[in-house]
Amino acid sequence: MSTQDYVSQIKHIDHDNETVFNYLSDFSNISQFINSELLEKLNGKIPRVTISDFSSDRDSCRFLVSGQEAGIAIIERQPPKLLKVGSTGSMPLNVTLWIQLLPVSPYQTKMRVTLRTEMNVMLKMMFGKKLETGIEQIADALTMLPYR
Repeated sequence: MSTQDYVSQIKHIDHDNETVFNYLSDFSNISQFINSELLEKLNGKIPRVTISDFSSDRDSCRFLVSGQEAGIAIIERQPPKLLKVGSTGSMPLNVTLWIQLLPVSPYQTKMRVTLRTEMNVMLKMMFGKKLETGIEQIADALTMLPYR
C-alpha cells in the first residue's frame, strides 16, 4: 500500500467561513443533492461500479458500491477552519479528506480540499489520474452549494 495526496487549487466561496463550515459539517445537508438520478449518472461514468442505497445523517454518509458497504464519516471538526472526513466500510481503498477554510473578508472564504488515499499500486494506476481530476471537481462542487 502506498499513500498519495491529491490537492485542489484554492477556491473562493462567497460566504463567511463560519456559514460554510456549519453547512459542510452537517452531512444531512448532502442528502438533498444525492438522488437516484445523480447515482445513475455516476454509475454511467464509472465502468463496472454501481453506487446505490445512499443515506446520510449529521456525521456520516453510507452507500453501497457494487454491493459492498462504504461510506464517509466526519472524524475531526476544528470550527470554523477545518473539516476532516474519513472512509468507512469494507472497500479496498482508505481515504481521508481535509476541507480547509480561511476567511478572506466578512463575505468570502478561501477553500482547499486535500484527498489522501492508501491504495495498492494496481488501484493507483487505475484511479490516480481520475482522482486528480476528481478532487478539482469536488472542490468546484463545494463552491456551488447553497450555503445558508
